[in-house]
Amino acid sequence: MQVETFKYIEDKGWSVSAFPMLDSNRTLILVFAAPQFINNPKPIAELIKAYPQAKITGCSSAGEIFGSTINDNSLSVAVVKFDHTMVRIESTTIQNSEDSYTAGSTLAKKLTDEDLKSILLLSDGLKVNGTELVKGFNDTLPQNVVVTGGLAGDGSAFKRTWIIYDGSPRENAICAVGLYGKQLKVGHGSKGGWDPFGPERRVTRSKGNVLYELDGKPALVLYKEYLGDRAKDLPASGLLFPLMIRENTNQEKQLVRTILAVDEAKQSLTFAGDIPTGYLAQLMRANFDRLVTGANDAAMMASNNISGNGPTLAIAISCVGRRLLLGQRTEEETEATLEMLPKGTSQIGFYSYGELSPYTTGTCDLHNQTMTLTTYAE
Repeated sequence: MQVETFKYIEDKGWSVSAFPMLDSNRTLILVFAAPQFINNPKPIAELIKAYPQAKITGCSSAGEIFGSTINDNSLSVAVVKFDHTMVRIESTTIQNSEDSYTAGSTLAKKLTDEDLKSILLLSDGLKVNGTELVKGFNDTLPQNVVVTGGLAGDGSAFKRTWIIYDGSPRENAICAVGLYGKQLKVGHGSKGGWDPFGPERRVTRSKGNVLYELDGKPALVLYKEYLGDRAKDLPASGLLFPLMIRENTNQEKQLVRTILAVDEAKQSLTFAGDIPTGYLAQLMRANFDRLVTGANDAAMMASNNISGNGPTLAIAISCVGRRLLLGQRTEEETEATLEMLPKGTSQIGFYSYGELSPYTTGTCDLHNQTMTLTTYAE
Protein backbone atom coordinates (compact mmCIF):
# COMPACT_ATOMS: atom_id res chain seq x y z
CA MET A 1 0.00 0.00 0.00
CA GLN A 2 1.25 3.46 -0.98
CA VAL A 3 -0.29 6.71 0.29
CA GLU A 4 0.30 10.24 -0.95
CA THR A 5 -1.59 13.34 0.21
CA PHE A 6 -1.60 16.83 -1.26
CA LYS A 7 -3.88 19.84 -1.49
CA TYR A 8 -5.18 22.54 -3.78
CA ILE A 9 -5.64 26.10 -2.49
CA GLU A 10 -7.86 28.44 -4.44
CA ASP A 11 -5.77 31.21 -6.09
CA LYS A 12 -2.55 29.30 -5.26
CA GLY A 13 -2.93 25.95 -7.02
CA TRP A 14 -1.61 22.50 -6.20
CA SER A 15 0.88 21.83 -3.42
CA VAL A 16 2.71 19.35 -5.69
CA SER A 17 4.42 20.05 -9.02
CA ALA A 18 3.16 16.75 -10.43
CA PHE A 19 0.59 14.20 -9.32
CA PRO A 20 2.04 11.00 -7.79
CA MET A 21 2.34 8.16 -10.33
CA LEU A 22 -0.03 5.77 -8.54
CA ASP A 23 -2.78 5.14 -11.06
CA SER A 24 -4.18 1.57 -11.09
CA ASN A 25 -7.41 -0.35 -10.71
CA ARG A 26 -6.51 -0.77 -7.02
CA THR A 27 -6.13 2.98 -6.47
CA LEU A 28 -8.63 4.98 -4.41
CA ILE A 29 -8.62 8.78 -4.54
CA LEU A 30 -10.48 10.79 -1.90
CA VAL A 31 -11.18 14.51 -2.38
CA PHE A 32 -12.67 16.68 0.38
CA ALA A 33 -13.55 20.07 -1.00
CA ALA A 34 -14.81 23.54 -0.18
CA PRO A 35 -18.46 23.91 -1.33
CA GLN A 36 -17.73 26.43 -4.11
CA PHE A 37 -15.80 23.87 -6.19
CA ILE A 38 -19.09 22.64 -7.62
CA ASN A 39 -18.95 25.86 -9.65
CA ASN A 40 -15.24 25.45 -10.38
CA PRO A 41 -14.70 21.72 -11.00
CA LYS A 42 -11.51 22.19 -13.05
CA PRO A 43 -9.09 20.98 -10.31
CA ILE A 44 -11.25 17.90 -9.74
CA ALA A 45 -11.32 17.28 -13.49
CA GLU A 46 -7.51 17.46 -13.54
CA LEU A 47 -7.36 14.67 -10.95
CA ILE A 48 -9.79 12.50 -12.85
CA LYS A 49 -7.82 12.95 -16.07
CA ALA A 50 -4.55 12.08 -14.33
CA TYR A 51 -5.92 8.85 -12.83
CA PRO A 52 -8.09 7.16 -15.48
CA GLN A 53 -8.01 3.71 -13.82
CA ALA A 54 -8.54 4.87 -10.23
CA LYS A 55 -11.77 5.01 -8.24
CA ILE A 56 -12.43 8.64 -7.26
CA THR A 57 -14.93 10.06 -4.80
CA GLY A 58 -15.24 12.80 -2.18
CA CYS A 59 -17.62 15.48 -0.99
CA SER A 60 -18.17 19.10 -0.05
CA SER A 61 -17.23 20.16 3.44
CA ALA A 62 -17.45 22.71 6.23
CA GLY A 63 -13.65 22.82 6.39
CA GLU A 64 -10.98 20.63 4.83
CA ILE A 65 -8.57 18.70 7.06
CA PHE A 66 -5.03 18.23 5.77
CA GLY A 67 -2.60 16.73 8.27
CA SER A 68 -3.12 18.70 11.45
CA THR A 69 -4.30 21.85 9.65
CA ILE A 70 -7.78 23.00 8.65
CA ASN A 71 -8.36 24.95 5.45
CA ASP A 72 -11.20 26.66 3.63
CA ASN A 73 -11.34 27.29 -0.13
CA SER A 74 -9.28 24.15 -0.72
CA LEU A 75 -9.18 20.51 -1.75
CA SER A 76 -7.62 17.88 0.52
CA VAL A 77 -6.61 14.85 -1.54
CA ALA A 78 -5.39 11.35 -0.69
CA VAL A 79 -4.19 8.90 -3.33
CA VAL A 80 -4.03 5.33 -2.02
CA LYS A 81 -2.66 2.50 -4.16
CA PHE A 82 -3.43 -0.80 -2.47
CA ASP A 83 -1.20 -3.83 -2.96
CA HIS A 84 -3.86 -6.45 -2.24
CA THR A 85 -7.19 -4.70 -1.62
CA MET A 86 -9.76 -4.39 -4.40
CA VAL A 87 -11.85 -1.21 -4.66
CA ARG A 88 -15.40 -0.76 -5.97
CA ILE A 89 -17.66 2.29 -5.96
CA GLU A 90 -21.43 2.41 -6.17
CA SER A 91 -23.61 5.51 -6.09
CA THR A 92 -27.22 6.62 -6.18
CA THR A 93 -29.29 9.78 -6.07
CA ILE A 94 -31.85 10.75 -3.45
CA GLN A 95 -34.63 13.34 -3.63
CA ASN A 96 -36.06 13.19 -0.11
CA SER A 97 -35.25 11.74 3.30
CA GLU A 98 -38.01 9.10 3.07
CA ASP A 99 -35.87 7.27 0.51
CA SER A 100 -32.85 7.00 2.82
CA TYR A 101 -33.37 3.44 4.03
CA THR A 102 -33.96 2.12 0.51
CA ALA A 103 -30.88 3.96 -0.77
CA GLY A 104 -28.72 2.40 1.94
CA SER A 105 -30.06 -1.10 1.39
CA THR A 106 -29.70 -0.84 -2.40
CA LEU A 107 -26.07 0.31 -2.22
CA ALA A 108 -25.24 -2.40 0.33
CA LYS A 109 -26.67 -5.11 -1.93
CA LYS A 110 -24.59 -3.86 -4.87
CA LEU A 111 -21.38 -4.01 -2.83
CA THR A 112 -21.98 -7.23 -0.89
CA ASP A 113 -19.44 -9.96 -1.61
CA GLU A 114 -17.79 -12.60 0.56
CA ASP A 115 -14.49 -10.64 0.54
CA LEU A 116 -16.08 -7.29 1.49
CA LYS A 117 -14.18 -5.89 4.48
CA SER A 118 -15.20 -2.25 4.79
CA ILE A 119 -17.41 0.46 3.29
CA LEU A 120 -16.63 4.16 3.26
CA LEU A 121 -19.93 6.02 2.90
CA LEU A 122 -20.20 9.65 1.79
CA SER A 123 -23.65 11.18 1.52
CA ASP A 124 -25.61 14.31 0.78
CA GLY A 125 -25.81 16.22 4.05
CA LEU A 126 -29.20 17.89 3.77
CA LYS A 127 -31.78 15.59 2.16
CA VAL A 128 -30.71 12.32 3.78
CA ASN A 129 -31.94 10.89 7.08
CA GLY A 130 -28.60 9.55 8.27
CA THR A 131 -30.19 7.22 10.82
CA GLU A 132 -32.29 5.49 8.16
CA LEU A 133 -29.42 5.45 5.66
CA VAL A 134 -27.12 3.48 7.97
CA LYS A 135 -30.02 1.25 9.04
CA GLY A 136 -30.42 0.28 5.40
CA PHE A 137 -26.76 -0.75 5.31
CA ASN A 138 -26.87 -2.49 8.70
CA ASP A 139 -29.94 -4.56 7.83
CA THR A 140 -28.43 -5.70 4.54
CA LEU A 141 -24.72 -6.26 5.18
CA PRO A 142 -23.00 -9.10 7.04
CA GLN A 143 -22.21 -8.04 10.60
CA ASN A 144 -18.44 -8.23 10.08
CA VAL A 145 -18.39 -5.41 7.49
CA VAL A 146 -17.23 -2.09 8.97
CA VAL A 147 -19.19 0.95 7.73
CA THR A 148 -17.84 4.46 8.39
CA GLY A 149 -18.05 7.86 6.71
CA GLY A 150 -19.88 11.15 6.91
CA LEU A 151 -22.48 13.54 5.56
CA ALA A 152 -21.25 16.26 3.22
CA GLY A 153 -21.10 19.85 4.45
CA ASP A 154 -21.70 23.34 3.15
CA GLY A 155 -19.75 25.48 5.59
CA SER A 156 -22.23 27.09 7.99
CA ALA A 157 -24.74 27.81 5.17
CA PHE A 158 -26.69 24.50 5.23
CA LYS A 159 -27.98 25.09 1.68
CA ARG A 160 -26.13 22.91 -0.84
CA THR A 161 -24.00 19.79 -0.45
CA TRP A 162 -22.53 17.48 -3.07
CA ILE A 163 -20.67 14.24 -3.70
CA ILE A 164 -18.06 13.39 -6.34
CA TYR A 165 -18.98 10.43 -8.52
CA ASP A 166 -18.96 9.56 -12.20
CA GLY A 167 -16.29 12.19 -12.79
CA SER A 168 -17.92 15.31 -11.37
CA PRO A 169 -19.55 16.91 -8.29
CA ARG A 170 -23.23 16.01 -8.02
CA GLU A 171 -26.00 17.11 -5.68
CA ASN A 172 -28.58 14.79 -4.07
CA ALA A 173 -26.10 11.93 -4.18
CA ILE A 174 -24.77 9.10 -2.03
CA CYS A 175 -21.54 7.24 -2.78
CA ALA A 176 -20.25 4.05 -1.15
CA VAL A 177 -16.72 2.67 -1.54
CA GLY A 178 -16.34 -1.07 -1.02
CA LEU A 179 -12.94 -2.38 0.03
CA TYR A 180 -12.29 -6.10 -0.42
CA GLY A 181 -9.66 -8.54 0.83
CA LYS A 182 -8.18 -10.14 3.93
CA GLN A 183 -5.01 -8.03 3.87
CA LEU A 184 -6.85 -4.78 4.68
CA LYS A 185 -6.65 -3.56 8.27
CA VAL A 186 -9.44 -1.18 9.30
CA GLY A 187 -9.62 0.88 12.48
CA HIS A 188 -12.34 3.24 13.65
CA GLY A 189 -13.14 5.51 16.59
CA SER A 190 -15.78 8.09 17.43
CA LYS A 191 -15.88 10.31 20.51
CA GLY A 192 -17.52 13.56 21.56
CA GLY A 193 -16.31 15.01 24.84
CA TRP A 194 -19.48 16.83 25.92
CA ASP A 195 -20.61 17.22 29.53
CA PRO A 196 -24.19 16.19 30.40
CA PHE A 197 -26.25 18.47 32.62
CA GLY A 198 -29.78 18.50 33.99
CA PRO A 199 -31.93 15.40 34.51
CA GLU A 200 -32.47 12.59 32.05
CA ARG A 201 -35.97 12.80 30.63
CA ARG A 202 -38.11 10.32 28.73
CA VAL A 203 -38.94 10.99 25.08
CA THR A 204 -42.72 10.76 25.25
CA ARG A 205 -43.55 11.92 21.73
CA SER A 206 -41.41 12.02 18.61
CA LYS A 207 -41.50 11.13 14.94
CA GLY A 208 -38.29 10.33 13.14
CA ASN A 209 -35.91 13.19 13.86
CA VAL A 210 -38.61 15.54 15.23
CA LEU A 211 -38.93 15.75 19.01
CA TYR A 212 -42.29 16.95 20.36
CA GLU A 213 -42.36 16.04 24.06
CA LEU A 214 -40.04 15.15 26.94
CA ASP A 215 -41.73 13.80 30.08
CA GLY A 216 -45.04 14.85 28.56
CA LYS A 217 -43.98 18.50 28.22
CA PRO A 218 -43.33 20.42 24.99
CA ALA A 219 -39.69 19.87 24.02
CA LEU A 220 -39.09 23.45 22.87
CA VAL A 221 -40.40 24.86 26.16
CA LEU A 222 -37.98 22.71 28.17
CA TYR A 223 -35.07 23.54 25.89
CA LYS A 224 -35.73 27.26 26.27
CA GLU A 225 -35.81 26.94 30.05
CA TYR A 226 -32.30 25.50 30.04
CA LEU A 227 -30.89 27.85 27.43
CA GLY A 228 -32.13 31.03 29.14
CA ASP A 229 -30.98 34.10 27.23
CA ARG A 230 -29.45 31.91 24.51
CA ALA A 231 -32.92 30.64 23.55
CA LYS A 232 -33.51 33.69 21.35
CA ASP A 233 -30.69 32.48 19.09
CA LEU A 234 -32.17 29.04 18.38
CA PRO A 235 -31.52 26.95 16.33
CA ALA A 236 -27.92 28.23 16.05
CA SER A 237 -27.42 28.26 19.82
CA GLY A 238 -28.51 24.62 19.87
CA LEU A 239 -25.01 23.73 18.65
CA LEU A 240 -23.87 24.64 22.15
CA PHE A 241 -26.42 22.29 23.72
CA PRO A 242 -26.83 19.01 21.84
CA LEU A 243 -28.94 16.15 23.14
CA MET A 244 -27.56 12.83 24.37
CA ILE A 245 -29.89 9.87 23.90
CA ARG A 246 -29.79 6.25 25.02
CA GLU A 247 -32.32 3.43 25.00
CA ASN A 248 -32.48 2.87 28.79
CA THR A 249 -30.52 3.29 32.01
CA ASN A 250 -28.61 0.05 31.41
CA GLN A 251 -27.46 1.11 27.94
CA GLU A 252 -23.84 2.27 27.75
CA LYS A 253 -24.15 3.31 24.10
CA GLN A 254 -24.93 7.03 23.97
CA LEU A 255 -25.61 8.97 20.77
CA VAL A 256 -25.45 12.75 20.38
CA ARG A 257 -27.98 14.70 18.35
CA THR A 258 -27.72 18.32 17.15
CA ILE A 259 -30.65 20.69 16.59
CA LEU A 260 -31.29 21.67 12.97
CA ALA A 261 -34.55 23.62 13.32
CA VAL A 262 -37.30 24.70 15.72
CA ASP A 263 -41.06 24.94 15.15
CA GLU A 264 -42.66 27.55 17.39
CA ALA A 265 -46.18 26.60 16.34
CA LYS A 266 -45.72 22.92 17.21
CA GLN A 267 -43.21 23.59 20.03
CA SER A 268 -40.97 20.95 18.49
CA LEU A 269 -37.30 20.51 17.68
CA THR A 270 -35.84 18.91 14.56
CA PHE A 271 -32.53 17.09 15.01
CA ALA A 272 -29.86 15.77 12.64
CA GLY A 273 -30.77 12.18 13.52
CA ASP A 274 -33.70 10.19 14.84
CA ILE A 275 -34.97 10.61 18.42
CA PRO A 276 -36.92 7.40 19.14
CA THR A 277 -39.98 7.59 21.41
CA GLY A 278 -39.28 5.90 24.74
CA TYR A 279 -35.56 6.73 24.77
CA LEU A 280 -33.91 8.71 27.54
CA ALA A 281 -32.58 12.16 26.65
CA GLN A 282 -30.28 14.58 28.44
CA LEU A 283 -28.87 17.97 27.47
CA MET A 284 -25.12 18.40 27.02
CA ARG A 285 -22.86 21.43 26.96
CA ALA A 286 -19.39 22.14 25.65
CA ASN A 287 -16.22 21.63 27.62
CA PHE A 288 -13.42 22.79 25.33
CA ASP A 289 -10.68 20.67 26.87
CA ARG A 290 -12.89 17.57 26.87
CA LEU A 291 -13.74 18.08 23.19
CA VAL A 292 -10.04 17.92 22.35
CA THR A 293 -9.59 14.93 24.65
CA GLY A 294 -12.49 13.26 22.85
CA ALA A 295 -10.64 13.65 19.54
CA ASN A 296 -7.56 12.14 21.17
CA ASP A 297 -9.62 9.17 22.40
CA ALA A 298 -11.16 8.63 18.96
CA ALA A 299 -7.67 8.39 17.44
CA MET A 300 -6.59 5.93 20.11
CA MET A 301 -9.58 3.72 19.28
CA ALA A 302 -8.89 3.96 15.54
CA SER A 303 -5.27 2.87 16.09
CA ASN A 304 -6.13 -0.37 17.86
CA ASN A 305 -6.18 -2.51 14.72
CA ILE A 306 -3.25 -0.79 12.99
CA SER A 307 0.31 -2.01 13.59
CA GLY A 308 2.12 1.10 12.34
CA ASN A 309 4.64 -1.01 10.42
CA GLY A 310 3.62 0.41 7.04
CA PRO A 311 1.77 3.33 5.49
CA THR A 312 -1.53 4.25 7.14
CA LEU A 313 -4.28 6.55 5.92
CA ALA A 314 -6.51 8.24 8.50
CA ILE A 315 -9.78 9.85 7.45
CA ALA A 316 -10.85 12.38 10.08
CA ILE A 317 -14.49 13.49 9.98
CA SER A 318 -15.56 16.00 12.62
CA CYS A 319 -18.84 17.86 13.12
CA VAL A 320 -19.28 21.44 11.89
CA GLY A 321 -20.68 22.22 15.34
CA ARG A 322 -17.34 21.37 16.93
CA ARG A 323 -15.56 23.73 14.57
CA LEU A 324 -17.98 26.56 15.32
CA LEU A 325 -17.55 25.98 19.05
CA LEU A 326 -13.79 25.52 19.16
CA GLY A 327 -13.11 28.49 16.85
CA GLN A 328 -9.42 29.30 16.82
CA ARG A 329 -8.75 26.21 18.94
CA THR A 330 -10.15 23.83 16.32
CA GLU A 331 -6.76 22.66 15.09
CA GLU A 332 -6.06 21.37 18.58
CA GLU A 333 -8.34 18.42 17.84
CA THR A 334 -6.73 17.60 14.48
CA GLU A 335 -3.31 17.87 16.14
CA ALA A 336 -4.53 15.57 18.93
CA THR A 337 -5.67 12.89 16.50
CA LEU A 338 -2.45 12.95 14.48
CA GLU A 339 -0.34 12.71 17.63
CA MET A 340 -2.15 9.52 18.72
CA LEU A 341 -2.11 7.79 15.33
CA PRO A 342 0.82 5.55 14.28
CA LYS A 343 3.95 7.48 13.34
CA GLY A 344 3.95 8.44 9.67
CA THR A 345 0.16 8.29 9.30
CA SER A 346 -1.26 10.47 6.52
CA GLN A 347 -4.40 12.29 7.67
CA ILE A 348 -7.02 14.06 5.60
CA GLY A 349 -10.71 14.66 6.23
CA PHE A 350 -13.48 17.22 6.52
CA TYR A 351 -15.97 18.95 8.81
CA SER A 352 -19.36 17.37 8.26
CA TYR A 353 -23.09 17.51 8.91
CA GLY A 354 -22.99 14.05 10.51
CA GLU A 355 -20.47 11.32 11.25
CA LEU A 356 -20.96 7.61 10.50
CA SER A 357 -19.23 4.95 12.56
CA PRO A 358 -19.88 2.13 15.01
CA TYR A 359 -20.16 3.50 18.57
CA THR A 360 -17.31 1.25 19.70
CA THR A 361 -18.00 -2.11 18.06
CA GLY A 362 -20.96 -3.53 16.19
CA THR A 363 -23.00 -1.87 13.47
CA CYS A 364 -22.74 1.68 12.19
CA ASP A 365 -24.56 4.63 13.82
CA LEU A 366 -25.14 8.24 12.88
CA HIS A 367 -23.34 10.60 15.27
CA ASN A 368 -23.40 14.36 15.73
CA GLN A 369 -20.82 16.56 17.43
CA THR A 370 -18.10 13.88 17.39
CA MET A 371 -14.63 13.43 15.97
CA THR A 372 -14.78 10.20 13.98
CA LEU A 373 -11.74 8.50 12.45
CA THR A 374 -11.25 5.64 10.04
CA THR A 375 -7.79 4.14 9.48
CA TYR A 376 -6.68 1.91 6.61
CA ALA A 377 -3.48 -0.12 6.29
CA GLU A 378 -2.39 -3.37 4.68
